[in-house]
Amino acid sequence: MRGDNSPHWRRMIGALGAGPGRADVPLIAPPRRAGRPHRFFTAHLGFTAAGPTEARELAVGYAEALSLLRPELALGAAALSPADAWHRAERLFCGAVGPDGERCADVAGHPGFHHAAGPGGLGWGDGDG
Repeated sequence: MRGDNSPHWRRMIGALGAGPGRADVPLIAPPRRAGRPHRFFTAHLGFTAAGPTEARELAVGYAEALSLLRPELALGAAALSPADAWHRAERLFCGAVGPDGERCADVAGHPGFHHAAGPGGLGWGDGDG
């Protein structure tokens, strides 16, 4: 290219923030658009069990163990379904909302009071689950 007279060249130079009168514009700048907010995703883990009761116990154990290793996992969102029927997913944990906005970390359908996560977590409710 002999000169920088072509319209394409002027557009390219302008987009880079260079050219006459553009000395105050940095060549490397933060993105103009804000980043996308984080979204929830689901990991489907397959395993075998003798029946639904055993599968539920194993799934609760797997979810609790993974949440210890990776605290960013949403334990309350854990669900169980047959491998060929994801539309029949059932929640593994209660998830009832407490007076301070915490969620019950007990298994779904548990008897008694609701309890927040962690040792000595806040308990609430009237004792009927």
